[in-house]
Amino acid sequence: MSKKFNFTKSRLLALPYPPSGKRLIVWDSQVHGLQCRITANGVATFCLYRRVKNGGPIRVTLGRLADMTVEQARNKANRIISSMVEGENPAEVRRAHREEMTFQELFAEYLERHAKPQKRTWKKDQGMFTLYLEKRLGKKRLSEITRTDLAFIHSDISKQVFKTKKENGKPKRKSGATANRILALISSVFGWSIAVGLHDTNPARGIRKNPERSRDRFLYADELPRFFKSLAVEENTTIRDYILISLLTGARRGNVLAMRWDQISFERNEWRIPQTKNGEPQTLPLTEEAIDILRQRKDNGSEFVFPGDGKNGHLAETRRGWARILERAGIENLRIHDLRRTLGSWQAKTGASLIVIGKSLGHKSPQATAVYARLDLDPVRKSMEAATSAMLRAAQGSTSIGQERP
Repeated sequence: MSKKFNFTKSRLLALPYPPSGKRLIVWDSQVHGLQCRITANGVATFCLYRRVKNGGPIRVTLGRLADMTVEQARNKANRIISSMVEGENPAEVRRAHREEMTFQELFAEYLERHAKPQKRTWKKDQGMFTLYLEKRLGKKRLSEITRTDLAFIHSDISKQVFKTKKENGKPKRKSGATANRILALISSVFGWSIAVGLHDTNPARGIRKNPERSRDRFLYADELPRFFKSLAVEENTTIRDYILISLLTGARRGNVLAMRWDQISFERNEWRIPQTKNGEPQTLPLTEEAIDILRQRKDNGSEFVFPGDGKNGHLAETRRGWARILERAGIENLRIHDLRRTLGSWQAKTGASLIVIGKSLGHKSPQATAVYARLDLDPVRKSMEAATSAMLRAAQGSTSIGQERP
């Protein structure tokens, strides 16, 4: 049995299954040689069937209807036909198609050859692939992946909701930024594949991202007294001091957690961070309040300032302690990363320039990098000390940060 008509997914799905042991073959009226072969079990597969000049017929399997659209099948068929017209050996064309990389194989190459050697966050890339991309893209050949596929993935992730979190009694949606990060990862993978000659197009280009709103939360003047009071009664001194150092240095969470004694200079009141998020080292001045905290922690029997039971030997879990401190203080919607923004905000309040703030927080921008390199630590120290004094004054006499602890 053989039919020829304009393929659409709905028309193909509506076709009757052939008897057991038989195969129904239908032909597309738009692309010469494109056929869909349907088994008695209902498995529909796209194939290209062509006769070669001075040779016999060949059939190239393109993919299943369940895994690709009609348009994708037509595009792939036309590419193979073009190769044949240009004189390529049909057997080699068929073999090249069979050997074409899947997205999963390309991602594995990207991870090993690019992400692991150059990105400290490669594990996040791996996690996003496993969670969001492996099932939908993993087995697809690169030529099968279209901009439409990626736009739908981006849209679907944008509409997902958390299974347990709720806001005002309604399911809380995932941040649109999550979908943007995944789209950026796909684009990076294809961009790398073009650079190394594994592929020639980037289907992620041109897809509109979700608008993102920068977070601007920091500790306000009226919150500081309650915050410091709650810290003062915190029984877990490691958590307490970790939070205080995070606030007084403005350093990123991972750097503070992994702070080591051999990075601290008590003679110069400095902390040398060997590698920051942007891949470069940073030297931070330490205020007297920060030095007081570190001196009281100095003989803790560990190479880390904040030791912990994790596999890395330093503190890792801070969520419960942080939640406890905020609950006592009656403060909502504050994250540990907001402490970093708090220092920068109070530096701005006390008149620091954007360049000095950027230097103290380790920001990196093409316009300001050269200026950062010329700055010494004195103006940075002065700004941080002024911000610290302003925060303590706002605390209105609550427990001093650097007071002796039991």
